[in-house]
Amino acid sequence: MIMPTKQFLSILTQNNTISPETAVKYEIDALQKSIPIDEYLLTAGVARNAVLSAKAQILNIEGTDIIHVPVSPQALSFVPESIARKHILIPCELTDHDETLKIVMSNPFDVETIEFLAKKTGKRIVPTLGLKDDIEATIEMFYAQGLTPDISEALKDVEPQVKTVNSQDLAASVKEAPIAKIVTTLLEFAVKGRASDIHIEPHELKTRVRYRIDGILQEKLILPKSIHDSLVSRIKIISDLKIDEKRIPQDGRFNFKMGDDEVDLRVSTLPTVHGEKVVMRLLKKTGGIPALTELGLRGPQLKTIEDAISKPYGIILVTGPTGSGKSTTLYSVLSKLNKPAVNIVTLEDPVEYQLKGVNQVQINPQAGLTFATGLRAFLRQDPNIILVGEIRDKETTSLALQAALTGHLVFSTLHTNDAATAIPRLIDLGGEPFLIASVLNAVLAQRIARKLCEHCRAPYSPSPELVDNLKSVLGPLLPESKLSAGLTLYKPVGCDECSGSGYFGRIGMFEALAITPGVNKMIIQHTTARDIHTQALSEGLIAMKQDGYLKAIDGITTIEEVLRVAEA
Repeated sequence: MIMPTKQFLSILTQNNTISPETAVKYEIDALQKSIPIDEYLLTAGVARNAVLSAKAQILNIEGTDIIHVPVSPQALSFVPESIARKHILIPCELTDHDETLKIVMSNPFDVETIEFLAKKTGKRIVPTLGLKDDIEATIEMFYAQGLTPDISEALKDVEPQVKTVNSQDLAASVKEAPIAKIVTTLLEFAVKGRASDIHIEPHELKTRVRYRIDGILQEKLILPKSIHDSLVSRIKIISDLKIDEKRIPQDGRFNFKMGDDEVDLRVSTLPTVHGEKVVMRLLKKTGGIPALTELGLRGPQLKTIEDAISKPYGIILVTGPTGSGKSTTLYSVLSKLNKPAVNIVTLEDPVEYQLKGVNQVQINPQAGLTFATGLRAFLRQDPNIILVGEIRDKETTSLALQAALTGHLVFSTLHTNDAATAIPRLIDLGGEPFLIASVLNAVLAQRIARKLCEHCRAPYSPSPELVDNLKSVLGPLLPESKLSAGLTLYKPVGCDECSGSGYFGRIGMFEALAITPGVNKMIIQHTTARDIHTQALSEGLIAMKQDGYLKAIDGITTIEEVLRVAEA
């Protein structure tokens, strides 16, 4: 299907995907290279979903961004892999009480293939348009990785036997191979896809499976609701949870090994209107703890933290919302300090990674082991370094300050939006300002942004408005050499390496507050967080948004990612 070049570029110009000047350049380039305009735009780095949308608009047909659309294994089971590969198509959904099969095709006007599929499947075929490369990548993901055969076979075997609600019968049924295959396949898919969490969510007519990859939830699978209870029960059995208790939330854990990769899974169940939702957090046990530089700490921020942890006593706080990587940063610091001559004890909720040579304790409030009682016991264990998972009450605050005053190096976390706010938060938790000023070494605030995929990122020249914004935010931090050469930023495109997202991996954005004499004086005077932040900026603090912008200029991430996680 040859696309009309001018109409294609006109659509992209009207929706502000490209500028009129860029459209003229693309038209000339595509003509000189004799490449169809839709193919040329993909190689030029134009967003794949924008190209698909324009193509669908011209052809007057529905477009499906198959990379970001969930796929039903039941739908896949109707079309063999050989046919999918030959005709570049992939079935993604069964609708209308399983009578209609939605198929994403590179050529949705191939009437002969559509009629053949209708006869073969016995379903009404609804073709939609997809990008050729995206369809081929999805075929590779769902067929070649063995997802379809395992789940399809399991669904056929298990559907008739899961209609009973008797817990004893259910317990027996979930031990059989089909459900075990489904769970194993879901876990393998998560490990291969670099997922940090798996969400299994019951809805009225279906069960949705989502994976959190690089911090973003992606809907990947749709399963029949009829197998949901068996699926949850299987996960409960391997997590050592009560399968007959569905009225209250439960927590458990288990290990999963696939080849050389081993992960520890923390399992949480939650009763909802349509059944129990399961969330599994994956913690990799292989691969080791990343170094501070690998996390994204560099320059003055890295020096601030290294200076703070080199002191023999004091408190270092890491702040940020849940899921911002605080624990990983603390583990990275501990692994750097971990030596035979040093006694390190940690008090965590829960213990996420096991560090060799470190005495790690998990709190157990039901048994009376809280952060406060554990910290009190730690002081009798002759420690050099203490990690307290979180400072959340007055007693823990008081004990942490006392531990630092008596010659211990204390690490902990707080839930605050920036580094300076940690100080009034400590005071609010009962810490005396003069004590905080005496022992606080540094505060590190952080967020996590997605890294651009190095295989497909595309350079572009920012608009004058964006350049002005960069100048305003960065000020003297913006290198003159970058400006004089013409500022270049990068945007996501999508390829097989990053599964079409344009991003691969994550990087930290940091704000490292050093406790200088000027800041110390303001703490004693009970000054506001805003004034402390202003003082720190005047002394060389790099704010989190500035750190993010610098990483965007270096091509590590995008301005959009920085604004998504660190907009102030």
